[in-house]
This record gives sequence, C-alpha cells and structure tokens, in this order.
Amino acid sequence: MTFERRVRTAILTAFAETGITPSPAGIAERLGSEMERVLEAWDRLREERAIVTGEDGVSIRMANPFSGIPTEHTFQSAGVRYYANCAWDALGIPAALGRAGTVRSRCAHSGEPLRLEVTEAGPERCDWLFHSLVPAARWWDDIVFT
Repeated sequence: MTFERRVRTAILTAFAETGITPSPAGIAERLGSEMERVLEAWDRLREERAIVTGEDGVSIRMANPFSGIPTEHTFQSAGVRYYANCAWDALGIPAALGRAGTVRSRCAHSGEPLRLEVTEAGPERCDWLFHSLVPAARWWDDIVFT
C-alpha cells in the first residue's frame, strides 16, 4: 500500500471513529510517521481530489463522504454525529460505515427537516428525491458550492 493510501485510510478511519476531522499531526502520530511526509501526502491527496482542504490548505474540509466542518446534513450512530457534505453524502456515511443510525437533513425546496432511519440493509422507504442543480460532470468546478 502506498504511503498516500495509508494516509487516506488513516484520515477516513479517524473520521469513522470520532466523526471529527483529523489533523496532519494526528495522522502522523497514528501512522508513526514524520509530519513533513504526511503533509506531502496531504498535498498529493488534495491534487487527486481525495480530500478538499480549507482555506489554510491543511485542515480537511471534505474527505467524501465526511465533512470536516459542521453542516445540516448528518448521520448519527452509536453516539457519534458525522457531518456530511450534502444530503447525498449523508446516505454515503452509513453505507461506508456499514452501520445503522439516523440521517438528518432538510429539503432545499421547502426547508422542511428530513429524518430517515437507516439499517445495515439500507434506508427505510421514503418518497424523497435527490436533485442536484449542478451536473455531476461539473461538480469539481466548485466542489464546495456543489
């Protein structure tokens, strides 16, 4: 496994365990590595679109499906709240974790709060529709807006 893949795996594992964005120092400690090497991998992961960093270029804004900042799209399971980048990613978190819990979001059209129970087999039946204003091929034009 490449070092970049080890760093990415460590980032996602930290999110899965805590619901909180990890720092480069935390990842370096987790991997028993030097911080400089982790930061070099961080840059490559950003270039490969595996992570999106904040304005400081270091803090993690996104490591799909996890959000490094609080959002209105959440998944709660086993006492941990996970923030998602969008309503779609809120369904990706339970799929990635293989865990039951509750997705919360809101309808972008009406503002109505949305709540959906998810089991290990998938989400309960609902009549929700997911609509993206931006075609998927253009998401990376401005991934934070999308």
